[in-house]
Amino acid sequence: MAGFNWDYFKDDRFLFPLFFTAKVTAVTTILQLVFGVLLGRYLSQKPSPLRSAVDLAITLPLVFPPIALGFLLLLLLGKGGPIGLFLNQFGVRIIFTAWGVIIASFIAGLPLIVKPVQSAIQGTALGLMEASYTLGKSEWQTFFHVVLPSIKRTIISGLSLAFGRSLGEVGMTLMLGGNIVGKTNTLSLEIYNAVFSGEFNRAMVLAAVLGLISTGVFIVFKKSSA
Repeated sequence: MAGFNWDYFKDDRFLFPLFFTAKVTAVTTILQLVFGVLLGRYLSQKPSPLRSAVDLAITLPLVFPPIALGFLLLLLLGKGGPIGLFLNQFGVRIIFTAWGVIIASFIAGLPLIVKPVQSAIQGTALGLMEASYTLGKSEWQTFFHVVLPSIKRTIISGLSLAFGRSLGEVGMTLMLGGNIVGKTNTLSLEIYNAVFSGEFNRAMVLAAVLGLISTGVFIVFKKSSA
């Protein structure tokens, strides 16, 4: 690569986004695993108006432009928004903080684990659930000891997709995190910053690092689900 410089990897403009992205994705992946499975289970049950509303909210990031969705979240979570005003009473601020980035990443990838889990429970797991109930097992015993093991591969594959989507999220992250250098700039946003400042070689290095991380995670999840 013409103009390649190994000093790119020593630069704080690389190191901070790298470690910050690692922290954000670690928290986001845990949240997506927990809420993805629980929401998938909830939506797999008998349809109701509330479940339809929850389903719509979860699916929205798949069909709505991220930058527009980020703007709506900004209105809700900002200082003047209903949620932001409530949280401000307790000294909690989300916008332009690490929590804003985590929320953006979480929402972006959530439907990619919720929908597969929902489909898996409604399909292959239903017969096993009925058999478990017949044997006298409770609803939660059935969920943890029968349903989860039967859809393990679906959970792992959905989580890998959610991870990849969250890792590359830009639109919502830009709105909620603000792309503050040294505070809320992820690797994806740093690629944007590098291109914007005309540092195309640095942008290519950052993109290559993201590509390697995504490939590595995919391989790990693939082996885990085998």
